[in-house]
Amino acid sequence: MIGRVIGWIIFLAGAAVLVRDVLVWVDTKHWAPIAFGQLWYEFNRSSLNLVQAITQRYIHPFLWDPIIVSILLCWAFAVLIVLGVLLLAIFRRHGRSRRPLSQSPS
Repeated sequence: MIGRVIGWIIFLAGAAVLVRDVLVWVDTKHWAPIAFGQLWYEFNRSSLNLVQAITQRYIHPFLWDPIIVSILLCWAFAVLIVLGVLLLAIFRRHGRSRRPLSQSPS
């Protein structure tokens, strides 16, 4: 249940960023969606720096550049919506119409 809630929150955050990008586009007549890395930096730059340091020092430098850097350069709404959908798919509910094993079909 927690995974689904987090998935919905991330998905809705992605939708909100998309609305923001569309409003900027309508206002400026120039399509320039915010990058995921820029969005993260604006929210909390110290955590972005911490994740970079931990990834490069303790996990593997290759994981940061090119893999994570590529994700950080993608459009924020796309990253968030895809991540939200993945979490919703991973934590999807299983069918509630299942019969207990003790019952036989009639």
